[in-house]
Amino acid sequence: MKGMKFPGMGGMGNMQGMLQRVQKMQAEMQKVQADLQARSFEGTAGGGAVKVTVTGKKEVTAVAIDPQVVDPEDVEMLQDLVLAAVNEAMRQVDTVSEEEMNKVTGGLKIPGM
Repeated sequence: MKGMKFPGMGGMGNMQGMLQRVQKMQAEMQKVQADLQARSFEGTAGGGAVKVTVTGKKEVTAVAIDPQVVDPEDVEMLQDLVLAAVNEAMRQVDTVSEEEMNKVTGGLKIPGM
């Protein structure tokens, strides 16, 4: 047994270097997440008649509705415009988050991130 070599067990320095790179990537990802959460994203619908602002945490912070689209006879249209604006804003959060994370990870998919 003495002097026996096990494949893959040499190069512990490589393992430590890889661990340091992973830790650096995790720190960069946390910074990107914090930056994204502090940003605001705006979704619009009806040519800008409805505007919804959300944070990177996907919290709605503002809703602006042009009074001209408020029709008591057609509440469904207004509801649809609000939904469309919210969904657009949420898609922006997802798209920008994915783009920013890909810059850090090089496109590597990491569960939970």
